[in-house]
Amino acid sequence: MLVTGGHAGKPEDVSASTFVLAGRPVHRVGFGAMQLPGPGVMGPPKDHDAAVAVLRRAVELGVDHIDTAQYYGPKVSNELIHAALHPYPDNLVLVSKVGGRRDEAGNWPPAQHPDELRAGVEANLATLDVPQLAAVNLRLMNDDADDDSPTLGSQLAEMLAMRDEGLIAGIGISTATLDQVRQAHEAVGLACVQNPFSLVDQADRPVLDYCTENGIAYVPYFPLGSAFPGMPKVQDRSDVRTVASRLGVSPATVGLAWLLAQAPNLLLIPGTSSIAHLEENLSAGSVELSAEDLSELGAP
Repeated sequence: MLVTGGHAGKPEDVSASTFVLAGRPVHRVGFGAMQLPGPGVMGPPKDHDAAVAVLRRAVELGVDHIDTAQYYGPKVSNELIHAALHPYPDNLVLVSKVGGRRDEAGNWPPAQHPDELRAGVEANLATLDVPQLAAVNLRLMNDDADDDSPTLGSQLAEMLAMRDEGLIAGIGISTATLDQVRQAHEAVGLACVQNPFSLVDQADRPVLDYCTENGIAYVPYFPLGSAFPGMPKVQDRSDVRTVASRLGVSPATVGLAWLLAQAPNLLLIPGTSSIAHLEENLSAGSVELSAEDLSELGAP
């Protein structure tokens, strides 16, 4: 369904370590490209070659799902992905998002109108140099609506038109309420949902449950807690540190492994600009938390 060109790929069996995303089986631990650009997700990375090396190492270690956005940088994360991996392996699933942009001050203004959504998809296609994206998330903005704000229905109609045209294979939604997720799925059939969810923030569990019931990939952002200063972090919890010490792994690995234990359709996209942290994040896929561990961490 996704054409990316490049190397010959081998079909994979769907197993407990994979889940189908937009018709493609992917490993449940992928990679998020948001941390590759410079500080504040603006401008080039401090070390271009190091960023390229992280992406190449990720694919070497089996990553077949990369999450990005044209407005990371802007353009920087997509340009790094292209520099590192093009021509892309046949099994590589590239997922992006639309609905926002960056201004010169580094702010994140909305770009929510249907024509802006289309322009965002076309920009991603051009920068990544692909004819189709595996999935694109409609990133909803929670700013106060005004009379000029587009309806969710009009946004979904544009996403559906682009899917019908073959520009995207699957439609996702991000930062959405349960009612919005339900409306979107009933209207277009969602491939994925991206919402905040972690051991320290489980408010979105009803959306996760809905996705599980309907076979929709659920891709949490802030998987280790909010990235903002002063907000709770998974690694700071004493129970997480106790379990990590018992297993001989890092607290971050425990936090990611806990997420994988929540539902078979939960896919991770932890991001980093460090190969060491990349390898640590990917190790979560091989950490099996016991019933004792999950109980200690407050499993539902």
